[in-house]
Amino acid sequence: MSVVTADAVERTIAAFTRLDKRGDKKAMNKLAQRLQKEQPFLLQHAAASRAEHGDTVGEAAVFYATLMWAMFDRDHEGTLAQLTQQNLTDADGIVTEELSTVEGLADKAPHERVAPRLVAGQPNVYAKLAELLAEDVKEAAMTVETASAIIKPTQVVIEALDAAVTNRRPGLQQGTIVAAAKVGRNDPCPCGSGKKYKKCHGEAA
Repeated sequence: MSVVTADAVERTIAAFTRLDKRGDKKAMNKLAQRLQKEQPFLLQHAAASRAEHGDTVGEAAVFYATLMWAMFDRDHEGTLAQLTQQNLTDADGIVTEELSTVEGLADKAPHERVAPRLVAGQPNVYAKLAELLAEDVKEAAMTVETASAIIKPTQVVIEALDAAVTNRRPGLQQGTIVAAAKVGRNDPCPCGSGKKYKKCHGEAA
């Protein structure tokens, strides 16, 4: 099934909430390592906003991208295909084009800056994204500026994942790409932090 179910979305949120409440850094680090290994291009895409908007926005973008990936991953049998850079580039073009058709986009609240056709493709994921962003802004966990900066890159991640799941733009099957995606200890970390891998996500490896 290509549409992520509401149940998978809710179970993902429940799992992340439990980890957060327990302060389970080991489990979060394990999740981060898995994401770095399986989806390095997704991480690079999300972390790119750090260069333009600073660490706070970069961290928020990576967190929301991770959350979107986790929703698709929970709903999918087996391991998700690895997103390619081309898939993400194409997804960015599609999201940009779709958003350009939305009248008064800039005047909307950040969580409302979405295109109907994109929402129709993954209604449950988009509904939760809007809910979480609105809640974060309302509770001052995130500024309006941060929410505005991450809403588009998060939609690009959703479009890229949806395209990979539906084979519109197939990704690389896991198991055949692990060696090619391996990061050396002294290489820059794929998360985009600017640190060497051994001082970032490789530290706990």
